[in-house]
Amino acid sequence: MLVAVTGMQREAKLLRGRCEVVVAGSGNSTLAAKIEAAIDRGARAMLSFGICGALSPELGVGSVVVGTETVCGGGRWRADEAWSKALAKACGAMIGAVAGTDSVLLTEDSKAALHRQTGALAADMESHIMARFASQRGLPFAVLRAVSDDARTALPPAAAFGLNKDGEIDYSAVMLSLLDEPFQWRALMSSARGTNTALKALRRCVQLLGPGLACPKGSP
Repeated sequence: MLVAVTGMQREAKLLRGRCEVVVAGSGNSTLAAKIEAAIDRGARAMLSFGICGALSPELGVGSVVVGTETVCGGGRWRADEAWSKALAKACGAMIGAVAGTDSVLLTEDSKAALHRQTGALAADMESHIMARFASQRGLPFAVLRAVSDDARTALPPAAAFGLNKDGEIDYSAVMLSLLDEPFQWRALMSSARGTNTALKALRRCVQLLGPGLACPKGSP
């Protein structure tokens, strides 16, 4: 069984019918337990799938990234080489390290700092958790992400409150943030456009990869 890990429901819907999906939702406090439960149900391979923020200035919005390894703190977890190469070839993706972060990178400075620290191409909030558990259990894993915001773009404060625990858009939290800081409206609309562009790129990848998502093991 192939299990994909996403941050939000909009990403998960792109994989409907192709594999089991674990959705992190807001924060990652329950993601570890969800991943462990999926492994206990018989997962044989894991895929981190969804949008990401660029750390490298070479990546633009909509660029596709395949992670050769996931980096977080002092940990580095190597992705399955054959699977990663197959993903990159099919999707025309850039290959390199992906950094894990426990919070949204809102500023250009925070992205630049993490890029200097890790050398990673991009960052997301789920890959490092998935990679750690997959490695502990001896399961192959891969990372397939599309850029929603480039390295030079600051995100609005509302972006940190955009999801509820189920991975759906938390409109109430976003509106409260807008009421508190209404100046961020334009940046929020730009962020939404970037997310839509990244999701379109991911949809194209899923179509190109076919039912098994290029997974050498654990296809549904």
